[in-house]
Amino acid sequence: QVQLVESGGGLVQAGGSLRLSCAASESIFSFNTMAWYRQAPGKQRELVATITSDGTTNYADFVKGRFTISRDSAENTVYLQMSSLKPEDTAVYTCNARRAWRYYWGQGTQVTVSS
Repeated sequence: QVQLVESGGGLVQAGGSLRLSCAASESIFSFNTMAWYRQAPGKQRELVATITSDGTTNYADFVKGRFTISRDSAENTVYLQMSSLKPEDTAVYTCNARRAWRYYWGQGTQVTVSS
């Protein structure tokens, strides 16, 4: 059973930074894509950033230039570096991994940005 464990969330002031981590129980190269999603209270879950097995990254327009997704294959970990945080970035951030038609999810980590 694939396990994804997020960490790094917390409370930060607007303009600040946080780095989220997603540690996988298997090699991250065994997944076609790994991604970060977020869900704010009362809102639908939305895709934040993705990284494919060949290292291609993509970002939602609302985080371009502020967030960076990266990975450390030795640690089987994917990161989300978040900078210039805004109150509207407040959400539960969840790690996702896709292998063929199967999707795996972490438990999520809360990010709260105060104004």
